[in-house]
Amino acid sequence: MKFAYHATMCDPDLYLPLALAVEEAGFDTFTFPDSICYPKEGSDVYPYNDDGTREFLDGVPFLEPFVAIPYLAARTEKLRFTTSVIKLAIRQPLIVAKQLSSMGVMLGDRFGFGVGISPWPEDFEVCQIPWEKRGKRMDEMMEIINGLMSGEYFGYEGEIFNIPPVKLSPVPQHKIPLLVGGHAKPALRRAARLGDGWISAGSSINELRDMIGQIEDFRAEYERTDGAFEYHAMTEAAYSAQGLEDLAAAGVTEVIIAFRNPYDGEADTQTLEEKIGMINWYAENVIKPYRGA
Repeated sequence: MKFAYHATMCDPDLYLPLALAVEEAGFDTFTFPDSICYPKEGSDVYPYNDDGTREFLDGVPFLEPFVAIPYLAARTEKLRFTTSVIKLAIRQPLIVAKQLSSMGVMLGDRFGFGVGISPWPEDFEVCQIPWEKRGKRMDEMMEIINGLMSGEYFGYEGEIFNIPPVKLSPVPQHKIPLLVGGHAKPALRRAARLGDGWISAGSSINELRDMIGQIEDFRAEYERTDGAFEYHAMTEAAYSAQGLEDLAAAGVTEVIIAFRNPYDGEADTQTLEEKIGMINWYAENVIKPYRGA
């Protein structure tokens, strides 16, 4: 089992000391969320908190992962970084592929690319991207990114995109894993058909068992059962030894640890010392015993 830390959209000044503390404590990964902007007017709907509204996100600091991660990677030695998740469908595939290939070249195998669609129509509107057929757009983008990362000439003719053969240079020698976020069946199928892993947030062990089972069935259907496949989960079960054993038995390969719920509407009042204290507490009481250290 690997361990990732989620800083939950804290003060940007805290990211570097937190990354250093996480690496020192023995965590494997530092993961980043993504958001472009907050609309002044729009549908106040958010699927990941209890009341379904998103007012709590007004003014919450989100750093651009493609900017923040290289900075933190340069100041750490072995910490891996992931996104959980980049809103891929509101971006352009060629630009993302160029950013991704550059990240892979510069960071080596220290980056995993978590991707999702975005639940907000306003994200698509401000980025001048159609909301309609967003799922198809996401699928085609993943196919294009996978093709361009080969380093060979690659062209694409799809329902959304039509791209003449082009080549990216340089590209990394290793495969950057595409980790798909989302709990709906289309997301599970997308992970199985096009991804190298899957990311869940807030699911119970029983829910994780069910969804991982579905993904494995889809992987068999698409004849993609060979090779490694990552399962990341942010879940309450990750805070006990028995929970970690149950998660590992369910197929989870990495747990995401966040010491506050960013979706409860409460402002982040934890000091840097408090955050580092919780990081060290978890390392001493959970990670080290689990690893037999």
